[in-house]
Amino acid sequence: MRVAIAGAGAVGRSIAGELLENGHEILLIDKAPTAISVERVPQAEWLLADACEITSLDEAALQRCNVVIAATGDDKVNLVVSLLAKTEYGVPRVVARVNNPKNEWLFNESWGVDVAVSTPRLMSALVEEAVSVGDLVRLLRFSHGDANLVELTLPEESALAGTQVGDVEWPEDTSLVTIIRGTRVLTPSREDSLEAGDELLFVAAQAREEQLEDLLSVRREDAAS
Repeated sequence: MRVAIAGAGAVGRSIAGELLENGHEILLIDKAPTAISVERVPQAEWLLADACEITSLDEAALQRCNVVIAATGDDKVNLVVSLLAKTEYGVPRVVARVNNPKNEWLFNESWGVDVAVSTPRLMSALVEEAVSVGDLVRLLRFSHGDANLVELTLPEESALAGTQVGDVEWPEDTSLVTIIRGTRVLTPSREDSLEAGDELLFVAAQAREEQLEDLLSVRREDAAS
């Protein structure tokens, strides 16, 4: 997979390193000469150019990319890169970094963004995820379909503990995608049982989040009464 990353700062280079380890072809783009540090990510292609300029994106052959990641520290730049990537080059998947949470509402399909990643929101979500049991934590927002990646750690007293996945009446527009149990990552089947302490990851419509949280957090005594 070919991935272009606009922004070769610490964030962009870190993403590039991870993707290169997974066997992907990476192009890093930045207009600042000081950001071009080929020795830091030598396996990547590098381009000294302004990613907001059509001529630069033509040089980058953006139409050949499967994914574009707008990872600069400027939200305006990330929006422009996302819009150009989607509308001018038809890039199938556009991921954009949100630096200021106040701008998060802009990062949607109208600006060509498929997935918006808010670093401050993600950090706070990870803190919540680490300390919260029984509370739904939103980890990631997907622009298309108004869906979010959410997590809930199943509490000891949950009425669903010991219940098979296939026996649960999940809310509409909700999908259980992963169960993290200790050091294991499980792809859930209908026969798998839910256990107290499981970290459950869902893709869910925002309108269903409260319903999902209520379902998972209901206590045994409440369910029995």
